[in-house]
Amino acid sequence: MTGAELRQVILADDLATLQQELPLEPTLIDYEGEDGVALSFLAAQHAGFDMLRYLVEYGLRVNLNSLDHQGRDMLHYAAMSGSVEKCRYLVERGGMEPLRGDRTLETPFDVAHRLGHEQLEAYFAEVVGAPYAQTYHNPVRTGFFPDPSIVRVGEDYYMVNSTFIFFPCIPVSHSRDLVNWRVIGHAIENPAWANVEGLEGGRGWWAPDISYCNGRFYITATLRMNDVGRIRRRQMVVTAARPEGPYSEPVFFDEDGIDPSIFHDDDGRHYMLLNRGARIFEIDETATKRLSETTLLYYGDNKRAPEGPHLLKKDGWYYLFEAEGGTGVGHRETVSRSRTLHGVYTPSPYNPVIRQWDDRALIQRCGHAKPVSTPDGRWYFVYLCGRSLDGKWTMLGRETALDPFTWTPDGWPLMNNGRGPSTQNVLPLPSCHVEDTTDWLTPRPPEEGQVVWQGSAVTLRGSQYPMTDVRCRSILLRRQTSFRFTFAADAVVPASGEAGLTCYYDENSFLTLALMPEGITVTMQAGEECEKQDCKSVVMCPGEKVRLSVETEGLTRRFLVNGHIVAVLKNVTCLADEGVRMGKRFTGAMVGVYALGCTATFDGITYSPQ
Repeated sequence: MTGAELRQVILADDLATLQQELPLEPTLIDYEGEDGVALSFLAAQHAGFDMLRYLVEYGLRVNLNSLDHQGRDMLHYAAMSGSVEKCRYLVERGGMEPLRGDRTLETPFDVAHRLGHEQLEAYFAEVVGAPYAQTYHNPVRTGFFPDPSIVRVGEDYYMVNSTFIFFPCIPVSHSRDLVNWRVIGHAIENPAWANVEGLEGGRGWWAPDISYCNGRFYITATLRMNDVGRIRRRQMVVTAARPEGPYSEPVFFDEDGIDPSIFHDDDGRHYMLLNRGARIFEIDETATKRLSETTLLYYGDNKRAPEGPHLLKKDGWYYLFEAEGGTGVGHRETVSRSRTLHGVYTPSPYNPVIRQWDDRALIQRCGHAKPVSTPDGRWYFVYLCGRSLDGKWTMLGRETALDPFTWTPDGWPLMNNGRGPSTQNVLPLPSCHVEDTTDWLTPRPPEEGQVVWQGSAVTLRGSQYPMTDVRCRSILLRRQTSFRFTFAADAVVPASGEAGLTCYYDENSFLTLALMPEGITVTMQAGEECEKQDCKSVVMCPGEKVRLSVETEGLTRRFLVNGHIVAVLKNVTCLADEGVRMGKRFTGAMVGVYALGCTATFDGITYSPQ
């Protein structure tokens, strides 16, 4: 019997023939048809329960850990059938997870909901402990929202994320349910306080922390400068009476290190922590004066690149959380504890408390966490993660994820019962959907009057510097939040210079769709290499208004003028963290508009993620 013939046996649900033929050639079950679907997955979707059970219990080559080319497992295929009996068997006897995501983050629970299998959806809801409408998906902050830090004040949650050289600096986001977030302000909105002039992409404001004490919000972050001179890292603090600001003028501590956080002890004293490992020194209540020398609390459990320290005091213990293992695939979070602030700290036997154990999962690079509690005493981590196209291109940069953790009987935090990051999980609190307004950014602060909004239209006074120069500020950007999206804007062909759309990472990596008096050009800047395509077939006249758009699907960008494709770039890896070996690559792809050597107005701006 051939694999193709066995396929027909399975589609016919002919169990007797399968039992007769498969033991003679067990490898036939690995056969994939033109659709690339292995026969075991085909059986889960199309065959009856008895055939599925036979394959699981007697099929020598059937492995419940197997995935198809899209990262789907056997439960995904059983969910496509809508069979409660088959899915119950795989969940309760096979130990499979209804919340495990494929390479698009679709779970079996999602499949049942999408296909309208109501009885199966109800069964999965019973297993999960909540109906589908009361679940959420990670990441909760998509796109360039790395290095999260969180604080709860009453029933409100506030979070900050890194912005590196982008302005305004360090967004402050608000949520009432830990899942739906909206930017309400920034730690630094005064261009004179930004301190990112001349800094290379990927430097600037690193790993902020937000805390609250005695009616005041504290935000601290590292200012990471270029690799010149003796001082390359400084620790900044700003404070405000309201979470949205305005925040005070930055105060600096010249202590080398990164990833500062502020710990307010219950005895009224205040401390700053930073790496390497977890070092600590005391500061005053205003966070403007140092009161002690720096000492090392604990280097870390993993002891590779220990950073991002946070302290939590609970039940008489000081819990020390640290990000370790580097920012790549081995990233993780560990915890240790001590009865006294200055130690000695003992690592948890359950470490790492966060790590992605499945190297085939889309969500990777998990760590840099901070704990937060709900008013009713439940606990969650916000942490960074990254989703990689083809398993290697982190196009969206590092994002923010959320997962619950519980405290073990011996007093240690344990996230998701040790299973690692989740794709889909139960909502922490009743959903409070908010409309997140676009957080428009520029690389470094623009000059006065360089970016002017009038309603929904924006006018850019073009820079005289090229986009490869750190002095170029006439670039207005928003985060790319999806692997598939369309971005569009109306613009007028300039009489001189150029203006248009850009897909942007930093001054070393970007794409442009340029309107110029002499025609239209699409450019890809990838490190020191520059590729240009002149779109000579499209003739435009200065003063003519046109609709510019870029359609994105994975690594492909299609550029359109008035709805007609003028160029296609099929492998824009330069927009990923790993795409160019130049400078610091920690941010993520963005999209927006720009002007060079002219003044340009853009309106009708739309961003449509899919």
